[in-house]
Amino acid sequence: MVHSRCGTFSGVPLTSGINHVALVTADLDRFIDFYTSVFEAVVFADLTEGPVRHALIDLGAGMALHPFEFAGRPADGPFGEMFQRGHLDHVSLNVADERTFGELRRRLVECGASDGTMTDFGAVRTVAFRDPDGWWGEIAIWTGGEPVPLDKAIVSAADF
Repeated sequence: MVHSRCGTFSGVPLTSGINHVALVTADLDRFIDFYTSVFEAVVFADLTEGPVRHALIDLGAGMALHPFEFAGRPADGPFGEMFQRGHLDHVSLNVADERTFGELRRRLVECGASDGTMTDFGAVRTVAFRDPDGWWGEIAIWTGGEPVPLDKAIVSAADF
């Protein structure tokens, strides 16, 4: 049992992951093209509601991106209360196996979204990328190793 300010709980999460991440894009078509071509993501909704167009893009395992494009407004806001909640630094997308990790790393380099640098944090290995709006993301694979701090991580350049 774990005790916190909000009570006692079992230590087992009651959630099963991230449902979606909402963000703003300057160009929804470009955003969709990037995530569908690199990650083979699936668009399951593309809606226009007045001056707002938004989509739900399935990245697998129940996790989606929910990008919004506001007609005539830049991607950096302001966008009203919903989009004034603070800055999201990055999202790291989980990859299930080494083959897929390598393929995504190659695709990110090929499309110019990453230099392919891989960082091994012991328990997780990552490759950072920037999407067409400049949003920082990562692909990550759990390795089962012991976690190491940033200053001890092993950084490897692309080996393509």
